[in-house]
Amino acid sequence: MFANFFQLISRRDPETYEDAFVHDVRVVKPRPRNPRIMRWLAVMWVFIGLKSLFVWWACARYPVPFSPMWIIGPTALFGILVTVVYCGRK
Repeated sequence: MFANFFQLISRRDPETYEDAFVHDVRVVKPRPRNPRIMRWLAVMWVFIGLKSLFVWWACARYPVPFSPMWIIGPTALFGILVTVVYCGRK
């Protein structure tokens, strides 16, 4: 009863009803992580750490009118973003 009512309201062609059903399902296996990229990420995190230490030391040693976190914060946040995007992919 409702099927005929919906058909009347939507004015859909009855021969397109089969298109509304699932025909097949495909399961895609997640790609394995590339060890070369993981090493590259680790090396970049070491560089971020060294840069952070250098900036912290330079800001403590020389009189600058800003906090070192203005430089370290965006660098660390971008590194976190890149790492999460790569590690979170399927």
